[in-house]
Amino acid sequence: MIVVSNRLQVAKGREADFEKRFEGRARLVENMPGFIRLEILRPVKSDYYTVLTHWEDEASFRAWTDSSEFREAHNKRPPAEIFAGPNVFEIHEVIQHAERPSAPARE
Repeated sequence: MIVVSNRLQVAKGREADFEKRFEGRARLVENMPGFIRLEILRPVKSDYYTVLTHWEDEASFRAWTDSSEFREAHNKRPPAEIFAGPNVFEIHEVIQHAERPSAPARE
C-alpha cells in the first residue's frame, strides 16, 4: 500500500474557503480501482492542511492522475490567494501498519 500526501499551506483567514472547496469536491476518486481511503487533515499546531490518499499500489495512483476523472476533479483551480506557500507532495510506501484490535463480539 502507498500513501500520497499533499501538504498545503493555507493563508490565514482563508481556512473556511479552503475547507468549503473540499465539501463540494467531485467525489470521483472513490470509484477508482486501487483507491482505499481519503483523509483531509486540518492543522492543530501547524500551518499546513494535509490531504492523504491511500492506494493499493503506485500504479493505481498513477492511473488516477492520468484519468479523465482526475482532470475533472481538478479542473477548477482555487484562487492563488488561498495559499500562503507552495504545496509539498510526497508518496510513501507503507512498511508497517497497526490498529487497535476490535473488541470481541458479545453474545
